[in-house]
Amino acid sequence: MTDVVPNDSEGRALTVRLATPRGFCAGVDRAIQIVERALEKYGAPVYVRHEIVHNRHVVERLRALGAVFVKELDECPDDRPVVFSAHGVPKAVPEAARSREMFFLDATCPLVSKVHVEAERHHAAGRHILLIGHAGHPEVVGTMGQLPSGAISLVETVEDARTFAPPDDSPLAYVTQTTLSLDDTAEIVRTLKERFPDLPDPHKEDICYATTNRQEAVKRLAEGSDLVLVVGSANSSNSVRLVEVALRAGARDARLVDDASRIDWSWFDGVQTVGVTAGASAPEELIQGLISALGERFDVTLREDDGARETVTFKLPRALTA
Repeated sequence: MTDVVPNDSEGRALTVRLATPRGFCAGVDRAIQIVERALEKYGAPVYVRHEIVHNRHVVERLRALGAVFVKELDECPDDRPVVFSAHGVPKAVPEAARSREMFFLDATCPLVSKVHVEAERHHAAGRHILLIGHAGHPEVVGTMGQLPSGAISLVETVEDARTFAPPDDSPLAYVTQTTLSLDDTAEIVRTLKERFPDLPDPHKEDICYATTNRQEAVKRLAEGSDLVLVVGSANSSNSVRLVEVALRAGARDARLVDDASRIDWSWFDGVQTVGVTAGASAPEELIQGLISALGERFDVTLREDDGARETVTFKLPRALTA
């Protein structure tokens, strides 16, 4: 698809390449719908433990509708619905909610839940688990919180993989955060397997289809783009990874922007082709707003790249559909 975006100014020519796929994934879409449906069905306020997804615009819109975002469960009253974020929570959180007889809705992405189940399976088989991920990320906190303390060791870097010392003689297994860089993770896994040749692979790749597709799309985008703009919030792991992947794939420059207002126009000095994509938690309207801002300043030719067409959907909790 090639469209010319009208521009009444006499700006210089700029080719804008738009990545496919981009923006919302099925897990993010489901999590947001859970909060929206809960507000419709039960009225405001609906409490949400942590940001439902890592995007400032999404959080602010839901807050305006009546969602109350809190850090911990003890900030929620017993008599209002509470939603757990898409990143997943430690087992202790729903247990605490049940003990208080709270009504809660779990918006954990099903692909994150798959990693939880996999970790539990390895633990039941007597394996010590290596979790490849970023310390402090809610998904990592949630995954480590599925099992007793000490059952999982966190591996963040290749250096961690080189120096990891097994706590005992138990066999090992690994799982990963779903939003990591494919290339970084592959290097960590290679390093671990050089040291522990019997380390089994997951039955199915832990890094989710949406992360994979967006990283492959941004690699294609980076080829021939002078600048790549990734729409997403700074606390969004998958969005930050897209910037890193674009730079490694050959983009001269790549930047993360929360929205069009965060563009520094000096980035465009000497730029003839800009690639545009978005992390899995960024709404499409932010991407269109960025393209409109480019069209007001430049004579833009818009080209949408070919890429994977995503048809995955996840069911909502039965309490919201009954």
